[in-house]
Amino acid sequence: MNPPPNLFFFDECPGIQILKRLAPDLRSEHMMKRLEEFEYIRNGTMDVLAFLSQTDGEIYAECQADHKTETFLSVFKRHVACYSATEQLDYVMDNLATHTSYLFGQTVAELSAVSGPPESALDTLEKRVAWLTSTEKRIVIHFTPYHGSWLNLIEHWFGIMNQKVLGELFHSAENLQRAFKAFVQNWNDLLAHPFRWSYDGKGLHEKAVKRFIQMLENSAAELEISMLTKQLCLMKNLLDDYATEISKEVQQTLIHMLQIQYVVLEELIQNEPGPVRKVKAANALSAMTPYILTGAGSKNDERQAA
Repeated sequence: MNPPPNLFFFDECPGIQILKRLAPDLRSEHMMKRLEEFEYIRNGTMDVLAFLSQTDGEIYAECQADHKTETFLSVFKRHVACYSATEQLDYVMDNLATHTSYLFGQTVAELSAVSGPPESALDTLEKRVAWLTSTEKRIVIHFTPYHGSWLNLIEHWFGIMNQKVLGELFHSAENLQRAFKAFVQNWNDLLAHPFRWSYDGKGLHEKAVKRFIQMLENSAAELEISMLTKQLCLMKNLLDDYATEISKEVQQTLIHMLQIQYVVLEELIQNEPGPVRKVKAANALSAMTPYILTGAGSKNDERQAA
């Protein structure tokens, strides 16, 4: 692989609790273990928005009170401002609604010095994603697959941050921010390094399909609606673009299980009280209907025949 020179992995780490224990921590003289008081006062939460540089592992991060669209856009603009207006910038991030909004598209257009399409031309998620991922502008967004946010390398750094920073107590937002900034500075000065995948992904596509088959077989009626939506979108993506990585037997097993559980999934969607989640789930199931009716692998077979 030849990644672009300015490739950044972005994500939010929301809801970091700011806790004050009712008594100071104690440390055992013999076991050398810290003993924490179990009662605490909750002093709100903080969100971390962070960018990991693929080239050297350096971090740009901010603590914010939330990760709403306005907050995200402000932090994104500040990160882009760290680089000259002529440099190509590539960002990897998940499919959060904030990251696929028209407002974000407008921001990307502005920072890329191009005229973005009018809102009427980007009135669907698919159109906005297509424009954001287009390479015909300075800033290009690369979205991780549905239910695949773990592929984002910033998650590795968040794991380190959780161990090194969030294991401590912070009585106020200011204390947390100071500790976090000190950790980021120390990371960039001494510890920053590129993260490299050691797993080549072999067999991953088929494993993902088999996992969803098990969900359908064992607990279809108990699936949380957002999980169902992500899984259906992931299955469509796999069957559309990676069918050659999945055996025919496994594809047919998936389709057969969807046929068996179709009524159950429809009922699950109909009983969803949230109107937005309900529409997203219904659209995801509808998108899989051609496969359910005609069998898996049809698109791939057509490509091979052509």
